[in-house]
Amino acid sequence: MENKNKEKETKENFFSFVSVFVIAIILAFFIRSFIFSSNLVIGESMEPTLHERNRLISLIFPKYFTDPKRGDIVIIDAPEEKGKEYIKRVIGIPGDNVEVIDGHFYINGDLYDEDYIEEGILTEIYNTDFWTLQENEFFVAGDNRRPGKSMDSRYFGPVNKKTIRGIVKLRFWPIKEIGIVGGLNGK
Repeated sequence: MENKNKEKETKENFFSFVSVFVIAIILAFFIRSFIFSSNLVIGESMEPTLHERNRLISLIFPKYFTDPKRGDIVIIDAPEEKGKEYIKRVIGIPGDNVEVIDGHFYINGDLYDEDYIEEGILTEIYNTDFWTLQENEFFVAGDNRRPGKSMDSRYFGPVNKKTIRGIVKLRFWPIKEIGIVGGLNGK
């Protein structure tokens, strides 16, 4: 009788452990898919704002309720490479006319103030110098405007809202640079 009770208790403990493990995996998947994700900066396309090996937290859930704002830093699916993601800043939002004139972005005819880019560096044109953004289209660019340093909407055109994976809100590594990132003209 005692053996059967121990056997029953062992089975119950095993199933309890498996249940907790399965719930933890489902919860982690839910959080990673719908709440927030951790991202690693690879490359220099967002310098001087973000640097190689910075670690970021991006929020996923806001994209279900609102569009990214001009100035937000976002994680997007790389248009030309399946499975790869880019980190870029939103320059233009749906309905905007985005233009590059004399090395500077103009939004709907007004000079767009970008205090986060390196002083004295001009924005190059790759394929065209004017874009009209349709519904659900966003124009994104890297903060590093040195020639050839950022693969962005100047090269591949506007991105669709459905390719935006999250909005970057926090840098948590390195510890000495921990803090809020992104937002309108914010570092």
